[in-house]
Amino acid sequence: MTDTAPTTESLVLTTVHNGIATITLNRAKALNALNLEMVRSMGVALTTWANDASVVAVVLRSNSPKALCAGGDIRYFHATASAGQLDELDNFFAEEYALNLQIATYPKPYIAIMQGVVMGGGMGISATAQLRIVTDNSKLAMPETKIGLFPDVGGTHFLAQLRGELGVYLGLTGTVMDAAAAQYAGLADAYCPADSIDALLASVGSQRFVDGQALLLYLRSECTKHAGIATPRSSHLAAEQVWIDAHFKGDDLSSIIASLETSAKSEGDIAAWATACLAELRTRSPLMLHVTLKAIRNAKPLSLPQALAAERKLMKCCFATGEPIEGIRALAVDKDHAPKWAHNDWKSVPVEQINALFN
Repeated sequence: MTDTAPTTESLVLTTVHNGIATITLNRAKALNALNLEMVRSMGVALTTWANDASVVAVVLRSNSPKALCAGGDIRYFHATASAGQLDELDNFFAEEYALNLQIATYPKPYIAIMQGVVMGGGMGISATAQLRIVTDNSKLAMPETKIGLFPDVGGTHFLAQLRGELGVYLGLTGTVMDAAAAQYAGLADAYCPADSIDALLASVGSQRFVDGQALLLYLRSECTKHAGIATPRSSHLAAEQVWIDAHFKGDDLSSIIASLETSAKSEGDIAAWATACLAELRTRSPLMLHVTLKAIRNAKPLSLPQALAAERKLMKCCFATGEPIEGIRALAVDKDHAPKWAHNDWKSVPVEQINALFN
């Protein structure tokens, strides 16, 4: 494939230079929220490059330092689900999840520049990259419980694989990770200052790498120059790991909440941390807290394709409850930040309703 020039009208810009293919997400006003056009454009480009011997690797980046990708287009989700078009919505997730799997199994190195906001669907197109570079303004999270959903796009799978109970903690609370925390969690591999990203990629573009592995080695080497800035062990997650493992180990939400409530009544740092966790959980959909915990536990023994298949089925069931319609309304449509969830708290969610969503 010869060098190509992007068109500014495209939501996804693609170029190839010196054997390096670049996907640039170009929907800055929406923080690069993924719509069907973007999903399809990425899939077509990746398929083309997989069969092009001149392409040795793919780099995913954003046209804006504010966000690689803030997630799926939740306004579209709200409008489509509100109109009762759940089959159309299911088709979107089918294509999005197919892209997630394509990235995870890509035959050439796929490198994600996880600059700015990287949440939900943004994690789906970057978390399985062979090299995940974070910056000083990176904000990574799986915040779906706040909009009445659960961590999807393979989220149940990669969260289930994290050390200790980090995956459950991150999935339930939607905690935002900075560069150090993301590396500690195992959801990022290297750090580069935000103001050095363009220079790093320009350096890559000025060279001709014999293969993708040589490019990976070069990028890792360049990033090690900054390795002392955002160290994994300096992250808040490293400091909280023992607490997270102790409090989020339960297989039912009530045991997790009870554990947090006990520590919240104690003293010192752990009391403040537990109190903050409880406060955050109270802003989330009670139903989806139960669903998220069960989905992550269920995903532990599954392969990524199996987890994605389970997520697709569960996603359609969750939208049928109306919970995400209300959650998205409160966050992104009316923006009153006062969702009226189907249940007042996690105690009032019938176990039969939770189980029915997984059948």
